Amino acid sequence: MAIQWFPGHMNLTRKLIAERIKEIDVVIEVLDARLPGSSFNPLLQELTGHKPRVKLLNKQDVADPVQTQAWLEWYNAQPETRAIPMDAEEAAPARRLAQACRELAPNRGGLAKPLRVLICGVPNVGKSTLINSMSNKRQAKAADEAGVTKDEQRIVLDDDFYLWDTPGMLWPRIIVEQSGFNLAAAGSVGRNAYDEELVALELLLYLQKHYAQNLEDRYKLGWGAEKIAAAHDDELLEAIARKRGAVMSGGRVNTQKAAELVITDFRTHILGRITLETPAEFAQWVAAGEAAEQQRQALAEAKKKQRKAARR
Repeated sequence: MAIQWFPGHMNLTRKLIAERIKEIDVVIEVLDARLPGSSFNPLLQELTGHKPRVKLLNKQDVADPVQTQAWLEWYNAQPETRAIPMDAEEAAPARRLAQACRELAPNRGGLAKPLRVLICGVPNVGKSTLINSMSNKRQAKAADEAGVTKDEQRIVLDDDFYLWDTPGMLWPRIIVEQSGFNLAAAGSVGRNAYDEELVALELLLYLQKHYAQNLEDRYKLGWGAEKIAAAHDDELLEAIARKRGAVMSGGRVNTQKAAELVITDFRTHILGRITLETPAEFAQWVAAGEAAEQQRQALAEAKKKQRKAARR
């Protein structure tokens, strides 16, 4: 079952965006370059789909550059979409982002028709840091945790460039199971919504397949990449725990502490430049998730009909 997190303030954000989008010229959706598919919000697509958009692959400096290029090509193939890689703390790329917005709305500009831009994305994707970089001042709250921004903010970036920042928002039902795990690993889900050990094991499972050498370089298990790739994820987590001193009295392994270490190492980029999904993998996950969701809905509908029949 996929991880779910849609607290009350996110429903308020949905209503806010639905109202604000009527006067918006361009939408900037900030994505996490380490999970460019999972951090894409289908609810935002539904709310803003008729507007030109910039897909900003943020944190590209800590993502796998080969996969970042693949995702840029994938998003740039979509109509009325400009995909740009960026590190939110760099000022020059932020100016390039502003220029991309102007190019997507060439009929807007000047004091009579200022450009109106909405910036949105999932929680903890780096929006606030980006805004502060674009405006060269601390106008938005930034922190390395989900759910810091809870109110809409209007920010003047230029005399004719207005930016509306919205709180990070997920969607009511995440049907792609792997997306839930990836969002949790990246810190875009509240900590009360997932089991850290399960998230760490799923993270390790992917890293074993694609980044086994990164794991060996970080944890120095002496196994080599081939053995790491072939190990069971539980066995690997236990070995990491022992290597990092996550051991309780009696020699018992503290798997909770080990899970926290692995997740933190990913979030703080100590494991290296990593991307947790390719466009092809994500397409397969979506297809499987949609099929499972259709089956779930069909089962629910069948049970509903049975209950109605029983009451007759």
